[in-house]
Amino acid sequence: MKHAGIIRRIQTTEKGTALAERNQFLIEVTPAANKLEIRRAVELHFGVHVLAVNTLTRRGGTRVLRNRRTTRDPDWKRAIVTLRPGERIEAV
Repeated sequence: MKHAGIIRRIQTTEKGTALAERNQFLIEVTPAANKLEIRRAVELHFGVHVLAVNTLTRRGGTRVLRNRRTTRDPDWKRAIVTLRPGERIEAV
């Protein structure tokens, strides 16, 4: 899998901001990507050194439409990436 297709976006949420103080960053990734692929993609794309990668698979939510039909959002995956001290990922 190419590294450009693995990283979807950096999550700038309240939790992501709190983790950034500890040199950890939340990144939404492709659900099929494993930790090694995520590590390589982040290192190549942002030019940083990754110490650890933790992943979470998030289940998509269910919605009720106006006509009372239900639909599901797709499942997604996010990675908590820990970088070397002094290195940062700037949100684009």
